[in-house]
Amino acid sequence: MRRRSRPAADTPPIPCGKLVSMAGDISSRLPARTRLALAAASTARWASRTAGRGKGSMIGGLVAAKIDPSVMSRLAAGKRTAIITGTNGKSTTTRMTAAALGELGRVATQADGANMDAGIIATLTLDQAAPITALEVDELHVPHVSDAVDPEVLVLLNLSRDQLDRVGEINIIERRLREGIERHPDATVIANCDDVLVTSAAFDAPKVVWVAAGASWVGDSVSCPRTGEPIVRSSTEAGVDWRSTGDDNFRRPQPDWWFDDGNIYGPNGFTAPLTLSVPGRANRGNATQAVAAAVVMGADPAKAVAAVGTVGEVAGRYGVTTVGSHRVRTLLAKNPAGWQEALSMIDQEADGLVIAVNGQVPDGEDLSWLWDVRFEAFETMQVVASGERAADLGVRLLYAGAEHTTIADPLAAIESCPPGRVEVLANYTAFRDLGIALERAAKDEGGPR
Repeated sequence: MRRRSRPAADTPPIPCGKLVSMAGDISSRLPARTRLALAAASTARWASRTAGRGKGSMIGGLVAAKIDPSVMSRLAAGKRTAIITGTNGKSTTTRMTAAALGELGRVATQADGANMDAGIIATLTLDQAAPITALEVDELHVPHVSDAVDPEVLVLLNLSRDQLDRVGEINIIERRLREGIERHPDATVIANCDDVLVTSAAFDAPKVVWVAAGASWVGDSVSCPRTGEPIVRSSTEAGVDWRSTGDDNFRRPQPDWWFDDGNIYGPNGFTAPLTLSVPGRANRGNATQAVAAAVVMGADPAKAVAAVGTVGEVAGRYGVTTVGSHRVRTLLAKNPAGWQEALSMIDQEADGLVIAVNGQVPDGEDLSWLWDVRFEAFETMQVVASGERAADLGVRLLYAGAEHTTIADPLAAIESCPPGRVEVLANYTAFRDLGIALERAAKDEGGPR
């Protein structure tokens, strides 16, 4: 059932000076319709940048797909591809996977976490010469993206509730992933065996590498996704074991890779110190899955471990910006499982804590999940509730017994904190908007520090 690591592919790094000419050669071999789509995408990107509407990569991807619906598969043809998906940790794990694969050749990957079709097409368009791709893909998009790019490796991190008003129940996503995996029997699945839903999606795959990546949030897997019967969990020396009461065969698989507070462990007795530049136990699990994926594709295990340790700030996550008398660190959380992990990363010794929550479509307009997050942990910190839905958050903090004030504007909320270090925890659009505001404020003061 488990796939053995492939020997390293004979894919030497490509000198940067040859990339432009190689991209031109690749484009010339594409069908006329695809070349037209790429030309139109380039024009759309230029227009977006000229108008000051952003980098234009997303609009370029959308235009290309409209002109040639097969553009993704055309651009991915011949590339060795790793897909990374899950409810939480996709961007960080994708960056780690790309770093770990770097010794095998140039790797194309998203810089900004754009994980749906337009963003994926943009990534493939802008780096056509790269022989390897590490693609972050939204869970709902994995089946049809897999059909287009034919991945060599599929990394399944975790599955939990996320934006129920927009996405739907998590068991539906698990079934779609399972169906998508069935269509690609040659792909190796790197699956988190601590997550019941991920294990179910990967359980019947012919090639699986199991990773004990952790699953501190179990609120969405109290019952078996295959039988509906309860999942029973028990503590062991190795961690938490689980099994389905409705199917004796469906239980936590024995992991091929695992980690602890100091090291990473793998097949054939491999062990190495695991030192990361990003915080949190969840990221140690992400790093372990990234290493496992890279090794399957031919990377040296020790070099892969060293590479994931170099990944720091990821699209603003964990970034630190100095504005006025405050040194601000930003963390992103989007759903109950993500909030639980992010809350564990908060420095309780910081001088201030701002929690910013919006309720726009990308966030999910239904904020009932606030009541699943354990805000009771903030007994020693003064919290500032912020964002468009600051009032909803304030009510939750009131019931949690957390001392707080309410200031809707996140930048003003930061300014209200005592001078020193301020931790900011925000959901998706609040995080995005605050990042823009912090960048502007830092520039007004002479540049970020």
